[in-house]
Amino acid sequence: MNAEFIAMLDYLERERGIKRDILLEAVSNALLSASKKSVSASRDLRIDINPKNGEIRALANLVVVDQVTNSQDEIELSKARKVKPDANIGDTVEVEVTPKNFGRIAAQTAKQAMMQRIRQAEKEMIYEEFKDRAGEVSGTVRRFDRSDVILDLGKFEAIMPQRERVVVEDYNVGDRLRAYVVAVENGVRGPEIIVSRSHPNFVRRLFELEVSEIADGTVEIRGIAREAGYRTKIAVWSANEKVDPVGACVGMRGSRVKNIVRELNNEKVDIIRWSSDPKEYILEALKPAKVKNLAFDTEKKSVQISVDEDQLSLAIGKKGQNARLTSRLTGWEINIGKDTSATTVVEQKVAQAAQTLAGTLPVSEEQALTLVKSGFTNLEGLRDADVQDLVDILAVDETKAREIYDAVHRQELVQ
Repeated sequence: MNAEFIAMLDYLERERGIKRDILLEAVSNALLSASKKSVSASRDLRIDINPKNGEIRALANLVVVDQVTNSQDEIELSKARKVKPDANIGDTVEVEVTPKNFGRIAAQTAKQAMMQRIRQAEKEMIYEEFKDRAGEVSGTVRRFDRSDVILDLGKFEAIMPQRERVVVEDYNVGDRLRAYVVAVENGVRGPEIIVSRSHPNFVRRLFELEVSEIADGTVEIRGIAREAGYRTKIAVWSANEKVDPVGACVGMRGSRVKNIVRELNNEKVDIIRWSSDPKEYILEALKPAKVKNLAFDTEKKSVQISVDEDQLSLAIGKKGQNARLTSRLTGWEINIGKDTSATTVVEQKVAQAAQTLAGTLPVSEEQALTLVKSGFTNLEGLRDADVQDLVDILAVDETKAREIYDAVHRQELVQ
């Protein structure tokens, strides 16, 4: 048994990376439990394993007495002095109590203990390998546990809980997936590697792998806001003025960002230039929408943004997505509304033109306003209108229309 035992220790230490001391401790503990059933002496029982030759002994600390009344705890003085010549009554002596049939028990117990310790050690290795590791991994969908996806990473398994899935993605057994390690948790069944495809840092990791300037630190990712499956905004910056951080991330003809978008199943990715100036940063983040005006409230850290009516839906985005992601990315509360300044100017001009016509012609202010809105903003324009045009526009009879018509042409003679 000894030679076989040592050979197994050597193999496990070399091939599995499990230290010999850990295995010996596991076997000792298992043998200790097994020994208590077969060894009569049990006071301070311990198992000693020689790591070089594999010899296994059971040892117990017994109290030296004149006459033994409890063989499990005591030893006669004469027998004690064979082990320790200077032993006296009341001393404690460590004595070998290995039974004759212990080899068979040891062999069976050692094998079971080592197999159990191997499984435990491998779980500990998983934990040690992944506990401080936050990065991208690749695996195959092995099975589903309710709504959780179990990925085969090779030597290990990973779990992608429902909360870490992308809602618009479907997975099938056998699919090859890339994911991001978000945590390693020590659960009831041992360490669990928790991975995600919806985490913003999954996008960060894809950019680090795809864009060499990010990997070497030339370009920095200063912020990411994501609604997984739909849209991501990523802000980049470079201390090197000669480097275009956005261009570096996009790549030649968009090759780099296309690879990332393909991995994200065509999720929209907006790459923007980061700025320490909130105004510039927000304007960049809202692109391609064109902003007319920004009003900042630094105390509430909010900004009121005005855009033209045709830019409103673009700035807000589908179901408010663009504004929401911009707010997360910049850290400012975003409020977007229509720019009414241009409308006000137009309304003022219309009112002024109507007032001029009403003061010159035999028409009410309401009728003058109708004429202006129909395109007749001044007397010169009205000279091209005939009586029937006035009947149709103002909904008046021909007599009234003729009166207005004549008034227009009298003004022409006066001028």
